[in-house]
Amino acid sequence: MAEKSRFWQDVAWRFEALFYDLYVGFIRLLPVDTASDLGGWLFKVLGPLTPMQKTVERNLQLAFPDMDAAARKHLITKQWELTGRTMAGEFPVMDRIVKDPSRVEVDGIEKLRAIAQSGKPVIFISGHISNWEVMNAAILSAGVNYMITYRAANNPYVDERFKAGREAYGVSMFAPKGSDGAKELLIALNEGKSVGLMNDQKFNRGVPTPFFGHVADTAPGPTRLAQRFGTVLQPLTIRRLHKARFKVTVHDPIEVDNTGHKAQDIETTVAKITLFIEQAVRDNPEEYFWVHKRWPNALYKSQD
Repeated sequence: MAEKSRFWQDVAWRFEALFYDLYVGFIRLLPVDTASDLGGWLFKVLGPLTPMQKTVERNLQLAFPDMDAAARKHLITKQWELTGRTMAGEFPVMDRIVKDPSRVEVDGIEKLRAIAQSGKPVIFISGHISNWEVMNAAILSAGVNYMITYRAANNPYVDERFKAGREAYGVSMFAPKGSDGAKELLIALNEGKSVGLMNDQKFNRGVPTPFFGHVADTAPGPTRLAQRFGTVLQPLTIRRLHKARFKVTVHDPIEVDNTGHKAQDIETTVAKITLFIEQAVRDNPEEYFWVHKRWPNALYKSQD
């Protein structure tokens, strides 16, 4: 019975991968901005019909409780469009986006080049704002020896395609999340490679940290790595300028607190990171990835 179930699961995965190949093949026939437009349109139309619409509505209610209904409705529509541009329109053509110097402007490129020349690793951090794949491209373009983490897709065939898509624009080192990934990150940092981590998703048993006035469980991993290797947390943000054109800003580094109390220093540093991300979202709320549950389930249930 189990063998039969695995067989049909594999068949389903292969059909999903075939559909993905057909979709990507079609998107790659289009000009970059047209591909971005199409992805935005698809999500703007289909996103509100999915169960994730309720998550978006709850998140915005929690983050902006005083926002009027008309403004919230506009924000919901806009975030679906911009999420669609990133995920459905631009990821399949990221190699073309990053190879066109007119499409990615980097404010603070000299800071990235200094990191590359120093040979000392840093921990790059950001949130799921705008097209976050552009961050990787900006770091790599400055010559930084760099590794990212990723959450593997459930479908192994599609996961291989995701990795190949990133390899097409230079991201060839991956550290799958989990214990094996943690070992790879430690090895990479010992070898002088910098690592990139998103620090804005729910992390069970993480550090309780204020985010938009509500406590959110936040991953301590980036801070622990910076603490262990005596380096800094280097934040970046991305902003969409027009269609598939972007501005990456390299901000001042965040130092890990060092009072001699390691656990407390991790908590206070994680709070600084979360505050940075919150401000970046407040500055550009329509480009945040509102479809994931950032806060504990009990907080969402209290809205029902």
